[in-house]
Amino acid sequence: MHWLVSIAEFLVNEVLSQPAYLVGLITATGLIALKKTAGQIIGGAIKATLGFLLIGAGAGLVVAALAPLGEMIQGATGAHGVIPTNEAIVGIAQAQFGARVAWLMIVGFGVSLLLARFTPLRYVFLTGHHMLFMATLLTMVLATAGQSSAVVVLVGGVLLGILLVSMPAFAHPWTKRITGDNTIAIGHFGTAGYVAAGATGQLVGKRSRSTEDMKLPEGLRFLRDSMVATALSMVLIYVIMAVLFLAKAGRGTAFKAFGSDGGAAATGLGNYLMQAVMQGLQFGIAVAIILFGVRTILGELVPAFQGIAKKVVPGAVPSLDAPIVFPYAQNAVLIGFLCSFLGGLVSLGLLSALFHPWFGLALVLPGLVPHFFTGGAAGVYGNATGGRRGAALGAFVNGVLITFLPALLLKVLGAFGEENTTFGDADFGWFGALIGNAAKLGGAGAVVLMLAIGLVVLGAAVLVQKRVVETGWDPGARRDAVLPRTEAPVAAAPTTTTTATTAHAKIAPPAGAPTPPPPPPPESR
Repeated sequence: MHWLVSIAEFLVNEVLSQPAYLVGLITATGLIALKKTAGQIIGGAIKATLGFLLIGAGAGLVVAALAPLGEMIQGATGAHGVIPTNEAIVGIAQAQFGARVAWLMIVGFGVSLLLARFTPLRYVFLTGHHMLFMATLLTMVLATAGQSSAVVVLVGGVLLGILLVSMPAFAHPWTKRITGDNTIAIGHFGTAGYVAAGATGQLVGKRSRSTEDMKLPEGLRFLRDSMVATALSMVLIYVIMAVLFLAKAGRGTAFKAFGSDGGAAATGLGNYLMQAVMQGLQFGIAVAIILFGVRTILGELVPAFQGIAKKVVPGAVPSLDAPIVFPYAQNAVLIGFLCSFLGGLVSLGLLSALFHPWFGLALVLPGLVPHFFTGGAAGVYGNATGGRRGAALGAFVNGVLITFLPALLLKVLGAFGEENTTFGDADFGWFGALIGNAAKLGGAGAVVLMLAIGLVVLGAAVLVQKRVVETGWDPGARRDAVLPRTEAPVAAAPTTTTTATTAHAKIAPPAGAPTPPPPPPPESR
């Protein structure tokens, strides 16, 4: 049996948990189903893999650029508490539960494919690292509640499979509003925040213009370039926080901030300020790399899914990581990041003043990485239905969610709740808290209750898919009726003709995105 465990761990840790490999294999499978030549199959698979590696490289640069800024913010504000970091808590749990996590993830992915094949939820979840994170969370809450290994793997696998096809469905009306078609879905466990942001946009932004329609004086036209605007904004934020941190902590401590993540400590005041400038510029480069990676993978993966839809899962829709929506509203990404972080700060104040002393909830610090990725995506979702006000307030709501939900999750993590870190995205919080509390009942009652929760989620997702997604409901229709419609060009692949779309009805797809494949016939959906 040891060799079976080794194989399972290899598949999870070295293949399935690496989204670049997983997407490359999926792309190759789709191209094979389309009967492409060997050269086209190899080239398409490699290009899709490289696209995901580009996204990962950009994400790594974002993390590196934000690390000193996070230390400065904590030092300047004096905040102390739990910092949500998915990778950190997963690494801690893997040492104890590695084999169970591996088997649970394999079972869960298999269940998700069956559900995608035999239910209306045709979503194939391709964000491998988030599959691993959720598998780890389910293992932790079930195992720490005293459930047996068999229950952990089987029940946890069923719950994971349900989430992998359900969460993209809940967000899909808003995702279609962003992309303009049905070719991709969101496959990221920050979905509750994205849905909340889109709904908030509907409430507050009926007359608010899009973040991408900002009119600037002629002298500031250079800010229309999103890379320039992002870099300049981060430079200003970095320099301001660097000065505040220097004033509070003094030179001895402040100069070490840039050496905390493997970099070089500042050697003087001028070097300290210029390192702050450089980190802001590096952040702008990181976002540009992510956007290029998204465009690269869209060009390969979406056509390949035509083959999968025909042969394996009719009408299959790839569910991809949160940055997949960044190119559709690049100004909204920056607005979303900043407003989500602001929501985290306000929530931290509420936790500190009220909820920590009254209910014993942990103080959850606003981690810059989850606020950038989920907050940026929430900004795009809020902008799609509510323009600038929707982007700002929708992302603020996301910031509140990813502060309070991790605090609730810590209550069901047992000893892991004392590790000073936890899962950071919204879906880990609400689903983990529900399943963790159900698991504490023990015995057959706990199993029945957990499966009942899973069935409720699955049933709700099917209902949304049939009654909302497939009927074509547009969450931004009311806004379109109020704002005047203007035509905006849609960037297309070099081999296609340029078309036009309504600027406020749908956000233009990113430059280099392929022409969407035709929808499958009704009988295959």
